[in-house]
Parts: sequence; C-alpha cells; structure tokens
Amino acid sequence: MALVEARRRILDMVQPIKDTERVALADALHRVLGESVVAAVAVPSADNSSMDGYGYAATSVEGRGGRLSLVGQSLAGHPFPGSVGAGECVRITTGAVVPTGVDTVVMQENTRSEDGAIIVETPPEPGANIRPAGEDLAHGDRVLPAGSFLGPADIAVLASVGAAEVTVVRRPRVAFFSTGDELRSIDGPLASGEVYDSNRYGLAAQIDSLGMEGVNLGVVRDSREALARAFDRAADCDALITSGGVSVGAADFVVDVLGEKGAVDFWRVAIKPGKPLAFGTIGRARFFGLPGNPVSTAVTFIQLVRPALVRLAGAMPAAPIRMTLPTATDLAKRPGREHFLRARLDLASASPHVIALDHQGSGVMRSMSRADAFIVLPADSGDVPAGTPVTVEPFAQAIWAKIEP
Repeated sequence: MALVEARRRILDMVQPIKDTERVALADALHRVLGESVVAAVAVPSADNSSMDGYGYAATSVEGRGGRLSLVGQSLAGHPFPGSVGAGECVRITTGAVVPTGVDTVVMQENTRSEDGAIIVETPPEPGANIRPAGEDLAHGDRVLPAGSFLGPADIAVLASVGAAEVTVVRRPRVAFFSTGDELRSIDGPLASGEVYDSNRYGLAAQIDSLGMEGVNLGVVRDSREALARAFDRAADCDALITSGGVSVGAADFVVDVLGEKGAVDFWRVAIKPGKPLAFGTIGRARFFGLPGNPVSTAVTFIQLVRPALVRLAGAMPAAPIRMTLPTATDLAKRPGREHFLRARLDLASASPHVIALDHQGSGVMRSMSRADAFIVLPADSGDVPAGTPVTVEPFAQAIWAKIEP
C-alpha cells in the first residue's frame, strides 16, 4: 500500500476522543480545546495610544500654528478623567486610554514645549497613532475554535480575554512496548546476544513531546502468550504502539496475535525504511505495529503514527511541509518503494542544497540523530545523480494544523 493511501485510511478510521475536562489556563499548554472560546471582553477594551506623545482633536491645530494648551495627562492604567476641548491637549503614554475629545496622537519627538504650551511642529494625519477598541478582538468574537492545539501564543491570546479556565480534550493514553528476546532495558550490562532497547525510549519521548500520556509496558518476549497478555493490558488505552515482531520471521507473532485478539486493517506499506507495518484495533485501542529496526520505527512513527495521534487527540495534523533542493550527493535507489533518506540541510551557502548522510541502514539510529530532514524519493524513482532537485521534508515543522476561527 502506498504511504499516502495508508495515511488517508488511518486518519479516516481514527475517531477523535470526545471526553473533555476543565483546566486552568496555566495548565493548558499543549492541550487541545474541547470547545470554542468566545471573547468576553474587547481587546483592547478602549481606544488607546500606540505612542508616547500628546493627544488632541485634529481640528485644534488648524490655524493655530500647532499651539495647544496642556490640560493634563493620560497614563497607562490611569486615564484622564475629563474631556479635552478645542485647542487643548493631554500628555499620553503608550497603551493609555484616549480621552473624550481626542482623535489624534502626535509623537512627542514631533513637538516642543513653549511657555507652558505644546507646539505641534509636524502634525500627523488625523486619527494617527490610536488603536481602536476591539482592534484585536471584539466582544463576542470567537477567539479559538474547538480542536485548536494550544501553543504559547494561544495561551497569551486566551489570557487577553480573561479566560481563566478552558475546556480541553482528555489527554490520549498511549500504551507502547517493544518485542524481542534479545532486548534489554538500559539498567545493566548486556549479556551475549543482547542489545539495549532504544525503540521504547524513543517512542516514550515522541509520545511525551505530543503532550500525551504514555503507558510503558516494557519489553515483551517473543511468544504468543506474552503478546496476548500485553495486548490485554493495553486494550483499555486509546492507542497501542509496538516495535518489532511484525515481519515474517519465525518469532514474529504480533500480526497473528492481533488477528486473534482484535482486528488487522492492513499490513505493509510501500516505504523504505518501514515496510512491515500493521494497523488495526485491540479492544478500544487503535493499534500501530511498527518494525523493529530503530530507523524504521522512527520513520513510520513520524509518517503514520504521529498524524493519527494528533487526530485522536481531537485536532487535525498539519500537512507535511516540503521543499525542493538539489542533492549534493548521488542517491542510489531501486524503483518500487518511496524512500526516506536521512539528510542535512545546507541553507546558509550561496547555493542551498541537501546532503544525504553516509549511513542509510535501518539499524543506524545515529543517522536520525545527525539528520535534520528527509530526502523523499518517489516510489517510481531510480538512481538520482548529484545536482538533481529532490523533495526535502525538514524535521522542524508544524505538527498540529491551525484552524480558522
């Protein structure tokens, strides 16, 4: 199955969590709004000055040589209590409320003081330097819609309308485990034939980076019975991610046991690395069986699991951002599968380009650590000579789609 079709099918089948809870705004970072937030106040709440200077009626400077009588001041948090008449002005600071009778603010740099009066030497256009009430948000405007992922700027705009609490979607509970008799946790020396279980730690970090609740089920041995017990433990979670055991080896039982305990929707995706991938259901949990090679686990998580978890959390995944750059190296490829090559971007040089890393084996996790982008080669592509423009997908990009209010 092609990657684009696998991603579409997974997103169509994943049902967003509906359970919500109220949390303090200070605790809402990296949560998904469960209901829209409407502005209870206008932002700003009154006309205010965008400059330090003097406020007056524009008609007051006509025929007077710009000479105005200073009658008081309006400071941020301390508005002028009266109204400003013809030929009068007030000193005003940035953010201060514009008094009645004022429709223009002149920058103080364009004025001078003379015998207790203020001379406007360079009058601005009428209405200048005033921010109208509701310029950012009017009372009753929808600030953010349900399904919005809350980043730092979103927290700030919610605070600007006084939203002390918000309704958010319950955090998804995502269970995960690794399979393999050769795996050992990083809690002691390796015995002969053992390797440290890096995938489980990588998955835990990915889940945590999405703001979700990870349920670590450890290492599960290569037996049907052990897998069945692990599936039962995960069945009441929202999702289950496994690494290893989804190929066709003598000890690869994940797909078989999934078929017995739940349902297999599809198996295998035409990408490299990451072909042996299973998607299905166990209990109420959506199941993602990832290949065991570390890079294959990372690639399939980014391309297929991460968008699904975003959807599960009640939001929409952002479409991958891609660009075209020339490759600085020859790229070897056989037609048949879409390839994701680990690479580094060079955008600072006179001729921006992308450099494929030397080691592209699916077991070389250091290549993912050194890389900052994928070179994406289409399934029907063959070898690509140096200098050819290729599709590049940076690692640093939006994961959660923005939703219009």
